[in-house]
Amino acid sequence: MKEELKEEELNETQQDAQQTSSQTEQNETNEAAQEKNADASEPVTEEQTIEEQLEAANQEIASLKDQLLRKIAEFDNYRKRTIKEKTDLILNGGEKTITTILPVIDDMERALKNMQNAEDVSAVVEGVELIYKKFMDILAKQGVSVIDTKEADFDVDLHEAIAQVPAPTPELKGKIMDCTLTGYKLNEKVIRHAQVVVGL
Repeated sequence: MKEELKEEELNETQQDAQQTSSQTEQNETNEAAQEKNADASEPVTEEQTIEEQLEAANQEIASLKDQLLRKIAEFDNYRKRTIKEKTDLILNGGEKTITTILPVIDDMERALKNMQNAEDVSAVVEGVELIYKKFMDILAKQGVSVIDTKEADFDVDLHEAIAQVPAPTPELKGKIMDCTLTGYKLNEKVIRHAQVVVGL
């Protein structure tokens, strides 16, 4: 009886050992399969990541290209607008000056009409002097000034000597004796040299 019990216990132990071994083998097989599946899925994940990066890069390129095209269009519009403004300035830049001169022309027209029937020459001269003064005031407001020549030292930057005459006194040597054509400056820039006679 005891021998039978021992055999049964031995058989049960062997069966337990076999079951444990089988279960361990099964677990190892499952783990290996899982690892294999994990290894197999990694390249797919990397490939998806590369595709996503490529798509993001393409979107960024498209965005930058759109921004570049917009900037090019804006610059082209700015260039065209600047050219138009410059052209308008060249064509109509003197409009303000001409507008201020128009009243002088009106005065001259009235003076010419009055001269035809005028008997008093002094009145005509006075009228012309008033027109001249008005015109010079307008030029002064525009930055135009007359180059001084009366007994001034000759200056090549301001004057143009057209003749030389003996000076009546030693003090007048190298000085301007006469002005044959008035010179003008615009905001300190010489726009026409004064033509003068210089004493020797």
